[in-house]
Amino acid sequence: MTDRRLRMLEDKHLRDSARALVEADVEHIKADFANKGMAKRALFRLRENAGELYDEALDVANSNKGAVAAVFAALVVWFARNPLLDMVGLGIEQDDERTEPSDEAAEH
Repeated sequence: MTDRRLRMLEDKHLRDSARALVEADVEHIKADFANKGMAKRALFRLRENAGELYDEALDVANSNKGAVAAVFAALVVWFARNPLLDMVGLGIEQDDERTEPSDEAAEH
């Protein structure tokens, strides 16, 4: 056999082997999807990623305790801003009476 013919047969063999691997992978994926649907697969991946995100958040919080404390204090002050402003005397007075249309406006 010539070198070209031998090389062509080797290339054909490699191509056929690669195709067989791809077809086996496709069959494996089909069987895997038949056993575990897309919803279960997505839920599993979501749980896995949520756990990793939680662990990373804990690591960041442990290494930046001052920043976490500052954010927490800012949130507390934000949610308690109205009572704090009332204690200082700068609170905004709100009109508790609801204005209703007058009888004259209703007649016109």
